Amino acid sequence: MTLPTAPSVRESGVGFPLVLLHAFPLSARMWDSQRELIPGPAGQDATVITPDQRGFGSAQLGTDEPALDLAAADLARLLDERGIERAVIGGLSMGGYVAMAFARHYPERVAGLLLAGTKATADTPQARANRERIATAVLARDSVRILAEEKLADNLLGPAPMPELIAHVSEMIAEASPQAVAWAQRAMAARPDSLDVLAGLDVPAAVIVGEMDTVTPLAEAQLMADALPDAELTVIPSVGHLSSLEAPETFNGAVRALLRRVARR
Repeated sequence: MTLPTAPSVRESGVGFPLVLLHAFPLSARMWDSQRELIPGPAGQDATVITPDQRGFGSAQLGTDEPALDLAAADLARLLDERGIERAVIGGLSMGGYVAMAFARHYPERVAGLLLAGTKATADTPQARANRERIATAVLARDSVRILAEEKLADNLLGPAPMPELIAHVSEMIAEASPQAVAWAQRAMAARPDSLDVLAGLDVPAAVIVGEMDTVTPLAEAQLMADALPDAELTVIPSVGHLSSLEAPETFNGAVRALLRRVARR
């Protein structure tokens, strides 16, 4: 395995470590509100750690074949470098897939689990074919313009997002490299079903889903909540896939509730 150089990591606060893994094809910038607000007024409730994942933001892609297990290994290395044995691991969309891959390989390091706008089931053949179509297209064009052509930013948000939010998400999408987009699509397409992993993970967990999420809908969130031994499900009204951006106050409240449950264990 050829590890990329150390990823760009943004963090804030002092307290129990909370790692938040970003969605495809964004970067750790999507967690700006969470880094600012989740640690609490005194900044002592949590240390919020938000790394860029392989190929996105300032993180290098490396030369390995696509696999989310490698992204999970990157996270383990990041925790090792900081001397962190256990953390609350969370992710949204692709970040959720990586969080589940981490839980599969390093369950002893998971103190709590946050899964937002994601799913534990594997892709259908149709979904895998669509991911390969996009991966092939961005590499052939050497451009991620196809993501804009297919209105990815609009699809990731609810039915009536603020124009400023659409612009913010579109900007992050445009910053992604074709190579990272293709790698991530193929890695996500190859991921296994993780419901068995969740069933064996006896830690406090939070599942968050936007009421209007059409990418990973409520039914998928319910499957994860039912599989986890100790999960709380939060459905955020009137928002779509990127609930942390559309409804940060409600999202952050659910995360802080999870941190309190972890602290009581």
